[in-house]
Amino acid sequence: MKISRLILVLLVLFPLLSKAQEATVKKPKLVVGIVVDQMRQEYFYKFEDRYTEGGFKRLMKEGFMMKNAHYNYIPTYTGPGHASVYTGATPSTHGIIANNWYVRNLGRMIYCAEDSTVTSVGGTASNGKISPRNMFSTTISDELRFASNKRSKAVGIAIKDRGAALPAGHMGDAYWFDSKTGEFMTSTYYHEELPAWVKELNDKQLAQKYLSGKWETLFPIETYVQSIADDNPFEGPFIGMETTAFPYDLPALMEYNDDFGLIATTPFGNTLTLDMAYAVLEGEQLGKRGETDLLAISFSSPDYIGHRFGPTSVELEDNYLRLDRELEQFFKHLDSAYGVGEYLVFLTADHAVADIVDYMLSENVPAGNFNTRYILTQMRGFCIVNYGEGNWISSFSNEQVFLNYDLAKEKGISIEKIQRELAEFLLRFDGIKEVYTATDMRRLDYLTGRKHLLQMGYNHKASGDLLLILEPGWLSSSWRGTTHGTGYTYDTHVPIVFMGWNIPQGESSRYATVTDIAPTLSMLLNIRLPNGATGQPILEILQ
Repeated sequence: MKISRLILVLLVLFPLLSKAQEATVKKPKLVVGIVVDQMRQEYFYKFEDRYTEGGFKRLMKEGFMMKNAHYNYIPTYTGPGHASVYTGATPSTHGIIANNWYVRNLGRMIYCAEDSTVTSVGGTASNGKISPRNMFSTTISDELRFASNKRSKAVGIAIKDRGAALPAGHMGDAYWFDSKTGEFMTSTYYHEELPAWVKELNDKQLAQKYLSGKWETLFPIETYVQSIADDNPFEGPFIGMETTAFPYDLPALMEYNDDFGLIATTPFGNTLTLDMAYAVLEGEQLGKRGETDLLAISFSSPDYIGHRFGPTSVELEDNYLRLDRELEQFFKHLDSAYGVGEYLVFLTADHAVADIVDYMLSENVPAGNFNTRYILTQMRGFCIVNYGEGNWISSFSNEQVFLNYDLAKEKGISIEKIQRELAEFLLRFDGIKEVYTATDMRRLDYLTGRKHLLQMGYNHKASGDLLLILEPGWLSSSWRGTTHGTGYTYDTHVPIVFMGWNIPQGESSRYATVTDIAPTLSMLLNIRLPNGATGQPILEILQ
């Protein structure tokens, strides 16, 4: 009887003791945010048979995945995607409405991360005018710094400058790759001189090393059964090549394909990014100083590869098989350096991608190339006929039309009148599904459908007068290869998976959005929400 009671007491106390022990680990040593540029959710499963146990499969088996995660705005581009992941807000709030957009009072396009007040540190001068100043809200990186009175560190790294600068927020450090020198660089927004550990990494000339050989498939090419034929008429060949067939002689391609920038369109760009990640962890002693630090990694190469070769290519499949193995080694390093369960990882993407138009047409799937130059010519002609001579269209970019306000005022014509009449005119053209006016974007509250996604991407001060939605499968591109930017599921459906510290194992098919990532981190870390956040914490992970 006494033994039975003892066993009962132990059964009751053991879970309580375990929970008490867990409670002593009040915060993770390190948060690692991973954005895989242009990753579809389906890639977790499409190539799963040849993934290792420690890479993408580990995320699925040990982490918690939101299988039905989406972007909740239009346009789905790299700049807005990175900003939305880390701010928990959409472009309507954080202000990064595209990679590049037209600014009326400047009369020109601006770049999402451009900053004329700063200069390059390392690298080349033309690639150094970079900062997050065009982003109008704080990031989870900023809030982590605020919460610790800036004892915590936040560092963003990527080949693309915007993939590093926006996640690092306003208070972190950012480093990106310079295609001219083959080295990592930063700007005076962050440092006056490159830290010694960055210089040490650059001295290794790793980009030159990785570009000294060939890009060959990891496995025999005939085993890439998840891809279409290697050489096909749908993909975009490198300059100097007539085909898109393996192998790729990288030294021979460098001269006409952006020199060291060629590495971005190979899986070795991921390798180089992880080299930088290891260097950051050691050089900044992230997670080893008694505070929770954040490392934001963006893998840019999948996007470059995806644009050129498309989501059905051998090149893309090879990229993910290689990235899987490199993530396995990276997670092993984190286990060794910080301890299993003592760091927190999340992985997502800044957007997904559309299939190549001509490939879809070859399979009898409706699709089309949208000729923006032709449509611009037609719009200008319509305006001249109806409103008089003049350049009525200041810009047609990102599938948005910017009207010439000065000309309309000079001729005494209402902007709203032009918006509505031009919108009706545009609906005559093939490929255009819907057109919305800026007046209606401001006046009405759209709660569902793609018009809601447009509104979440519409910024009152920065967006255009007309916002177009193309038919499914239609792209503003006429070159071989593909792109992204729409509100259709092929562009919005991306991974959201958390793993590590205080993360349960499991999955959910509930609809979630990328703007839920930052609020979830805020709840996990017990810090403030980013000040513009509109997303909600993912309760399945927190409960």
